Amino acid sequence: MLLLSAGSGRFEDRQFREFPDLLRPTDLVVLNNTRVFPARLYGRRGGLKAQRISRSNPASRDFLRGRIEVLLTRQIRSEPNDWECLVRPGRKLAVGERLFFGEQDELQAEIIARGEFGERQIRFAPADDFFARVEKIGHIPLPPYISRADSGTDRERYQTVYAHERGSVAAPTAGLHFTSEILDRIHQRGIETVEITLHVGLGTFQPVRTEKVEEHQLHSEAYSISQEASARIQRAREENRRIVAVGTTTVRTLEYAAQQNSGEIRPSQGEANLFIYPGYRFQVVDALLTNFHLPQSTLLMLVCALGGTENVLRAYKHAVAEGYRFYSYGDCMFVE
Repeated sequence: MLLLSAGSGRFEDRQFREFPDLLRPTDLVVLNNTRVFPARLYGRRGGLKAQRISRSNPASRDFLRGRIEVLLTRQIRSEPNDWECLVRPGRKLAVGERLFFGEQDELQAEIIARGEFGERQIRFAPADDFFARVEKIGHIPLPPYISRADSGTDRERYQTVYAHERGSVAAPTAGLHFTSEILDRIHQRGIETVEITLHVGLGTFQPVRTEKVEEHQLHSEAYSISQEASARIQRAREENRRIVAVGTTTVRTLEYAAQQNSGEIRPSQGEANLFIYPGYRFQVVDALLTNFHLPQSTLLMLVCALGGTENVLRAYKHAVAEGYRFYSYGDCMFVE
């Protein structure tokens, strides 16, 4: 773990096991308790625009049987059967296409819209216990740089130890460092923790496609803050205690919620799409535990906004030189 002081710009190499000792007794540590679900579905297409099967076109039979892949990224709150998703192969999956998933066609859907960057919106046929069927036939969407198929153990390994609210297509990776023992040490020091929820979707990972950073628009991601959590967070703020966010998803949730409620944290749920980049004035978060992120990503921009661009880039240069690991299962940085 790299420890970075936003005020002075100083950084030093530490170990994550030291994290509980780096916290202040009055800190409030905020965790994102979302849980990854098997959101990658494999199936077949109905063949809306396929060529007719004939002796002169024998390849069309395989064309219809060819496997298609759908990654569910966000459930539409107003239409529970509707999902935003990514599809492959995109050129074969047009609006109106029928999709079938599972050996017994346990789930069926229709593509009803196409997004600006190739995303699709699909509508599932009503099914008893939809998520039970997804759990049965779906696959954990491991990060693309992990070049293997998912296994049964990934359903628990690619989760934080405090994950229990189903809805993410990727783990909030800063939380992967925690063990039950680390959490126990935090609590033994009398340090308060609280949980909120943001379901990780495309908004967390989508690349910046605009020439001007401020014109970039994030995809919305579902969030919720309970009555108890909001009261504890608001009380800590009123007592001038430090708010320590675990992960960029936690930062965006807290800051978005504050924007929606005149600077206060209140019980709420909805769709968060706040894009934080250098120049942003934080209302809630004072410190951040986060993994190392790729250049030109919105995640790195958020870290730069909190820690200072020059400070963070110098720290990253040091991290690269010292062999720190990036990506989901990599090392972490504590910005305070």
